[in-house]
Amino acid sequence: MSAAVSSQPIFQVANLTKEFPVQKSLLDQLLAGGRRSFVHAVDDVSFEIRRGEVLGLAGESGSGKSTTGRLLLRLIEPTAGRIEYHGRDLTVIPRREMEGLRARLQIVFQDPNSSLSPRMSLGQAIGHPLKIHGMGNAEERKARVLELMEKIGLTPAEFLYRKYPHQISGGQAQRVVLGRALVTNPEFIVADEPIAMADVSVRALILELMKALKDEFQLTYLFITHDLATAKYLCDRIAIMYLGRIVEMGSRDELFGRPHHPYTKALLEAVPVPDPKARRTEEVVRGEIPSAIDPPSGCHFHPRCPYVMPACREGRPPLKEVAPGHLSACLLD
Repeated sequence: MSAAVSSQPIFQVANLTKEFPVQKSLLDQLLAGGRRSFVHAVDDVSFEIRRGEVLGLAGESGSGKSTTGRLLLRLIEPTAGRIEYHGRDLTVIPRREMEGLRARLQIVFQDPNSSLSPRMSLGQAIGHPLKIHGMGNAEERKARVLELMEKIGLTPAEFLYRKYPHQISGGQAQRVVLGRALVTNPEFIVADEPIAMADVSVRALILELMKALKDEFQLTYLFITHDLATAKYLCDRIAIMYLGRIVEMGSRDELFGRPHHPYTKALLEAVPVPDPKARRTEEVVRGEIPSAIDPPSGCHFHPRCPYVMPACREGRPPLKEVAPGHLSACLLD
């Protein structure tokens, strides 16, 4: 863990839950006897994020990672649970007050092209949060944007300031959304798969930029990814999500050196290694992730687990400490 990480949490999340109602036709509602169905996107999740750290949130598509990130910033409302930011529960503060906090809490979305308006120049897009939050006059905002564009590698800044999203590369678009998140000098950023849409050739450059910006701007990240190799490079701690639940959480070295949960082991086995002679030592997980509308009982992973026991189908296994700071929701010793 980097020396800049503090033991003081800025976020404390307790029993966070999000259920989305499933839209049904009138006939389906009648056949169901009026019972409503829900997508259990986030299921009773608890964790903390410490000042100055990069907490990774990893897992397959559909595991609830992006929903968790949006809940943290209250872009969507939770069904239950608490989200404390510096001791204040964000789930109960007035919306107007929440809007005022957004300058300190930002997000980088997965697809930069869909999150950038084609009618805004790059300079306007990066500077838009300053205008929303009433920061500075027009001249001061432009100066701030040009300075930031230089720092994040959008050069020459004066030239690119007037360009539009369709006139730049994917790597440049990713830098634009990073700049837009940074322009208000935030404390915390949710980075939702920030390199997933970038070409392989520029992914390393974006990760290096994120590391440099973290140090320069004293940032804290929630880094959402399905790629554990990327998480190993950037994150201090990593939480593994499966079907709305956190099944394992610990420091980067603990998680990669001594994985405990079978799902974590399966994810690590799936990470490619640059050795054609390498062979898998663990059984690869079978099947697809189940439906979040009707998740399995007990441990959600038991239908795919090679070590399943009868007890796994019954109660939900709690997150228990298997090593200092290393938690796992598995009945295996």
